[in-house]
Amino acid sequence: MTKEKALKKYFGYDTFYPLQADIIDHVRAGKSALVLMPTGGGKSVCYQIPALLAEGTAIVVSPLIALMKDQVDGLQASGIPAAFLNSTLAEGESADIYRRCFQGEIKLLYISPERLSTAGTLAFLQKLKISLFAVDEAHCISSWGHDFRPDYLKLNILRERFPAVPLLALTATADRVIRKDILRQLSIPEEHQFVASFN
Repeated sequence: MTKEKALKKYFGYDTFYPLQADIIDHVRAGKSALVLMPTGGGKSVCYQIPALLAEGTAIVVSPLIALMKDQVDGLQASGIPAAFLNSTLAEGESADIYRRCFQGEIKLLYISPERLSTAGTLAFLQKLKISLFAVDEAHCISSWGHDFRPDYLKLNILRERFPAVPLLALTATADRVIRKDILRQLSIPEEHQFVASFN
């Protein structure tokens, strides 16, 4: 399936927003990037479509449980197999999600940064075929920002443990200082930035 067909089939759109197609091609070529797009500018499509077109499971780091649930509900309603792992799940529910990931049934798995940095989760990820990592609300990694989350600082472990897996850092709120911080923390080359217009 082409990226255009996936956009139409799962999201109902005929054309991409500016930069979306370029970012999707960049990720599918195995490269990491920082994506700065306004809220409502279609950031999530930049990792959801590559996830749908690739083998394996995409891991999405998301800081808010309510946001995770909304995203997963929306994807499932569009016929996309997605799930989340966070503190609201019972042990049996988490085990079921692990099993479905190993069987290749889940294309997008949302995880909180706190959950991601635990030894058990990292051990699980190392046994999984991962198509890409997407770090949503990536400005949370910067101590210069107002939404700083200490657990985001541990995300550089993804670059250490999974150097061959592309990583997309996405945010709507990052000035030049915060962008530089994100690039440094996640070892993303400076030229791999996609900055959309905010007009």
